Amino acid sequence: MSELKNNERNLGTQEYVFLKGSTNPTTAIDRFKQVIKRTFSKELFVGLKVVFLQMAKGPKSWHTVKYPQEKLPISPRYRAVHKLLRLLESGNERCIGCGLCEKICISKCIRMETRYSENQRKEVSEYTINLGRCIFCGFCAEVCPELAIVHGSRYENASEQRAHFVLKDDMLTPIEMLKNQNEFPGFGALSDDADKKVKKTPLAY
Repeated sequence: MSELKNNERNLGTQEYVFLKGSTNPTTAIDRFKQVIKRTFSKELFVGLKVVFLQMAKGPKSWHTVKYPQEKLPISPRYRAVHKLLRLLESGNERCIGCGLCEKICISKCIRMETRYSENQRKEVSEYTINLGRCIFCGFCAEVCPELAIVHGSRYENASEQRAHFVLKDDMLTPIEMLKNQNEFPGFGALSDDADKKVKKTPLAY
C-alpha cells in the first residue's frame, strides 16, 4: 500500500478477504437455539474450570484483600488526610501558630485560631480543615517551618454531611501513641544517623 502512488490507491487492484458473518435469528425457535448454543459453549466451561482450579488451591493463592479488615500498603509520599505531629522529647505540639498553612492554602479550607498560654507561648486553640474543599495539594505541609502538619495514610474521608471538617483533636497525635509517631524528612527533622554525628564537647581543663 505504501509503495503505490496516490492515483493508484483506489484502482481496485488490492485483494480483500471477505469474512462470512452470522445472520441474526428471525424466529423464536432460532433465537432459543442461539441462546442455548451460547450458554453451553466450550468457552464457558473453560472459564469455569479456571475459576474452580483457583478456588481448589485455597486462600493462599487468592489475591483479594478483605477490606476494611485488610488494606493494601500505600506509598509513603501519598497525600491523604492531614496529621499534626508532636515533639518526641517533650510531647508538646510542633505547631507554633504561624498561620503559613492557612495563608498558602489555595482552596481556603484551613482555619486556625491562636492564643497565648499561661507560659506566654503562642499555641493553637482551634484548627480545622474542610476536606470537602481540600484538594490535597500538599502546600500546607511544604510551607510548615516546624514540620507540624503532614499528610498521613488515612484516606477514608467519606461523610454523610456536606460540611465535612477535620478538627484538631482528630489530627493531633495522642500522647499514648507518641512512640509510634513517624518522623518525616524535611526542615527540623532528625536524620537517620543523627546519633552518630553527635560529638562530645571538649572541656577547657
